Formats: sequence, structure tokens, C-alpha cells
Amino acid sequence: MDGKISHKASTADSVVIRFAGDSGDGMQLTGTQFADTSALMGNDVATFPNYPAEIRAPQGSLFGVSGFQVQIADHDITTPGDDLDLLVAMNPAALKTNIKDLPPGKMLIVDADSFTAKNLKKAGYETNPLEDGSLDAYRVIAVPVTTNTRNALLDLGLDNKSMLRSRNMYTLGIIYWIYGRSLDHTIAFFHKKFKNKPKVIEANTRALRAGNIYAENLELIPTTYQVRPAHLGKGRYRIIMGNTATAWGFIAAAKKAGKELFLGSYPITPASDILHELVKHPHFRVKAFQAEDEIAGVTSAIGAAFAGDLAITTTSGPGLALKGEAIGLAMMTELPIVIVDVQRGGPSTGMPTKTEQSDLLQALYGRNGESPIVVMAAHSPADCFDMAFRASKIALEHMTPVLLLTDGYIANGSEPWRIEKLADLPEIKTREPENRDNWMPYRRDKETLARDWAYPGMAGFEHRVGGLEKEEGSGNVNMQPLNHEEMVRIRAEKVRRVAKDLPRLEVEGAREGELLVVGWGGTYGALHSAVQNMQSTGRKVGLAHFNYIHPMPENTADVFARFDKIVVCELNTGQFFKVLQFEQPGHKYYKYNKIQGLPFTVTELTNRFNQILASGHTIEA
Repeated sequence: MDGKISHKASTADSVVIRFAGDSGDGMQLTGTQFADTSALMGNDVATFPNYPAEIRAPQGSLFGVSGFQVQIADHDITTPGDDLDLLVAMNPAALKTNIKDLPPGKMLIVDADSFTAKNLKKAGYETNPLEDGSLDAYRVIAVPVTTNTRNALLDLGLDNKSMLRSRNMYTLGIIYWIYGRSLDHTIAFFHKKFKNKPKVIEANTRALRAGNIYAENLELIPTTYQVRPAHLGKGRYRIIMGNTATAWGFIAAAKKAGKELFLGSYPITPASDILHELVKHPHFRVKAFQAEDEIAGVTSAIGAAFAGDLAITTTSGPGLALKGEAIGLAMMTELPIVIVDVQRGGPSTGMPTKTEQSDLLQALYGRNGESPIVVMAAHSPADCFDMAFRASKIALEHMTPVLLLTDGYIANGSEPWRIEKLADLPEIKTREPENRDNWMPYRRDKETLARDWAYPGMAGFEHRVGGLEKEEGSGNVNMQPLNHEEMVRIRAEKVRRVAKDLPRLEVEGAREGELLVVGWGGTYGALHSAVQNMQSTGRKVGLAHFNYIHPMPENTADVFARFDKIVVCELNTGQFFKVLQFEQPGHKYYKYNKIQGLPFTVTELTNRFNQILASGHTIEA
């Protein structure tokens, strides 16, 4: 666009923006800075980073596109949004892979300099979309980002490659002007992140300001937008990612239990950031061991649990498969460990940077023999803190392994989190033995069936544990048929009794009526919003979202009985659907599934719910 146009300011209740470019274009950093700045201005925020699965994909290729979507709002939000208000495309490949999600009439900003014949060919364009009329339905703002960034930095003495690393900040400066964001937080971030690199600080600061000034002086769009602060509950907030929240939840649980925290882990996408976060906190008595493989990671955690630590291990689906035998050992020895599975697209290596919920059956049944353990799931980035804490509490108080499921969507996503005070968190009571007289390693609490936790250094409580079948009470090796059956049933009953300590299953929306929407894990945000939409049209639709999967809350059957139809929504082919049909029979179940490496959208869920309400038979979608 050339020349000036008249300008006006407008207020929006929410805005959805997606930044897209090559994996080296810094789209994740750009989106994070916009989200953090908006949160500081009081907006509610939800984000969805979308990384390419390929390592070092060719520059400008469709496979190498990286994206970051953020929604900011003046009200409570639970998703990064469906329909985009603005798409930033740094090259033709980013445009090609993302334009389908931009509704007609919405704003598109592109780096015009990147639309070269070479880049167009890589993206599969036969003609230049900026010139052939194919983008006429959108409000296109073509900015020579590359040229303008280079011109702003020419006198810094940087080479061309170094200068172009600041293109993302030039673009961010434009976006900050459009939405009335301050530059101060991002400039402060430069000084903190690059404190020993003054030229990098100067380059990014100049580029940010140059983009902002360019947008203001040329008045690139007729309207700028302001999003008012959201009305959040009182407290101190920070933007937090799911993996960071998970790490902090474990730190808080260890402090509350008076234990040291041990992590034994092998790096794997998308779980590695939990390890990266925990190694920063040795002052909180955190011991982090980067193991040589997945089996070493989990067995080191079992050793730490035997030694009296709050012990955890982190992984994703492929690593969980390798940990299976050792998890059975932890179940047999009845030691308190927490296994975190940050799910990703599978099977095998699958789609390591994409989200999925396909590890549920593996979590429940993926071990040899009768090997029941507690299985839980976090439903949002902030909820990862609570569920990591609660998983630790259950493991320590019931002396059992606990498997906590998160997924790539909430692990890498972020949202405002009200910072918890340690004093306000629930008490964690560990089960150290006190009376040496006639003590036996497998003597149990009458209510929970949990055995005592004796560990090295406790005089008079010396004992050994292992993977061979135990004798009830003494813990001696005993392979007699009736003893084996008794122990199998006791271990299963111990897990079932955890249900007595679980919160009741809550229903959002209608408490009874036409349709109950059921979900678990990271699908919560989209399901919550879709059910709100259905409620606004007068339909009696409720939402029951499960954080606790095995055992389930004790009132699950009562909740299900109050609805005519039940639809189970999952990012897999129907794993929880199968579990519910077996464990909660007698209901009219429907299912809705998506296996694309992407989260649900509110629109597709709302459409499916309306189809189910109009249908007289089950929908096997």
C-alpha cells in the first residue's frame, strides 16, 4: 500500500493472530513476546505454538513452516481461537500453508521481499499471489520487511545474515502499533537475554522501533485496535507454559512433603523442557539426572524413590513404551514415583512436534501382567501445576506409581496462571514407619492399603524389594498360587481406593438434559467453549471433563445417568470411548475424534454436537 489513508481507533473484545515463517524466522519468540506484553497489559491470553516436525527442513519449504497462534481478550478465554483476525506470513510457504485459516476480509501481512521466483517455486506457486488477484478477498499489507530491516541496521557493522535475524522484530513492531502494545517489555527482554551482546540488543531494538514507526508514519491500515484488560480474579499472575508449570508443581510437592526432588529422564520431544526447567533449581533441592536412555531414566527414579525422594521421570509416547517393564517393577515394589507422558503424534517416531491423545490405552494397560496404576491427565497449561502436585500427593500417600498425561498442545501452550502460595497448597503426608516392633515391609494401612515407606538410613527398617512376587505382609518372595492371586487383587484394590480421595466429577453447563460432552486432558479449552456456544442457543448440553481416569471419580455413573446422550471427544480414534463402554456400560455413547496433530476447533465441535442432537443413532466419527 502506498500513501496515507484516514485512520481511526476501534475496540475489540478479542483478537486472534498467527505468526508464520521458516523455523529460523523466530516466530515462536515473536508470538511469545506479543503474548507476554499483552498479559502485562491485563489481557487474558492463550497460545498455540506449532513447530515443524522436520529437523533443518529446507529454507522456504512447506515442511519447514513454523507457527505461533495467540488469542488475547478482555474476558476469560480457554483456547487460542478458531478464526484468525490477522495472519503474518514471512514467506510464500508460510502463506501457502496458513491462508486457509484466514477468513475473507481479515488482515494479512507479508514480507513482500520474500516473494521471489525461487521462494514461490519452493512453495508450489505458479504465479505470485501478491499480483495475481488470488488474495483480493483479504486486507493485504505487503511490507518490504527484509529491505527495511537491513536499512535500519546498516551502520551497525553486522553481516547480512545477522541483520536479517531481526526481521521478526521489525514485523512485531508493526503488530504492536496495530494493537496499541508498548515496546518496553520486549526491549527489556532484549537487555536480559542478550546482556553480553550489545550489538544484538541494539539491532533488535532498532528493528522493533523501525517497524513501529513505519506502521505509524505510513498509516498502513485504516483502523488500529485496542483490547481492554480482562477481569481476572485477584492475585499475582504470570504467563506460564505447561511444561514449566509441570516442573513447578513437582517442586512445590517436594517442598510440601519435606522431600528432595529427583528427576531421572532422557530428553524427548515434547517433554524435554521439564528437564530443562528443573535443572535450573538446585536451590530447591532438585536433583536432575539426564540418563543415557529411557530405561535408565525410569529405573534411576525407582532407586531414588527407594532412597526416600519424591521421584519422577518424564517422557513421551515412544519412551513410555520403553519404560513399561520398569513401571511394572515400581508397581510391584509399591514405590511412589510419578511418570509424566507428554503425548505427541504417533505411532513410532510419528509426528514428534504435533499433539495427540493416543497414549491413553498404553498408560492404562501397557505393562505385562496385572499391573494397575493411577492414571491422571492435566487439562490446560496452568492445570499442569495442579496435576503435577496432585499426582505427587497421591503417589506419596498411597505408595503407588502415578502416570500423569499431558500433551504437546498444553505443554507448549501458555496462559495466565495465578501464582500459588506454598502455605495454601494441600498437606502431603508421607508414610514413614514409626514402630520397629514386628514391622514388616508390606504391612498395610487399613483404609488405603498403602504400605509403609522405609528407606536406607532408617535403623531397624532394613529390607529389600524386587520384581518377584511378594508375600503379603512380610514382602518375602512367594510364588504360591493363592498368594499371587491375593497380591494381584490387593494391588488393584489399593488403586481403586484412591477414588475416595478424588474430587467429585463436576459438570459445566446443564446438569442434566440432552447431551453430555465428555473429554479428558488438553481438549478442555475447546470443549468448554463449544458447550458454552450450545448453551447460548438454549440446548441442554453439559461438559464432564476428566482429570482422573483410573480410578474415575466415584460419582461418574450418577453424572452419566442424567443425560440422554453422551459424546466422547478425543484426539485419537476413540480410546477413552472404549474404556467408558467397558467401565460405565448402559449409556448411549457417541464419539468424535480427530487425528491430525492439531487440537479441536470450537466450530467443528459445535457442528458435531448439533449433528448428534439431530441424530437417532450413534456417530462413529
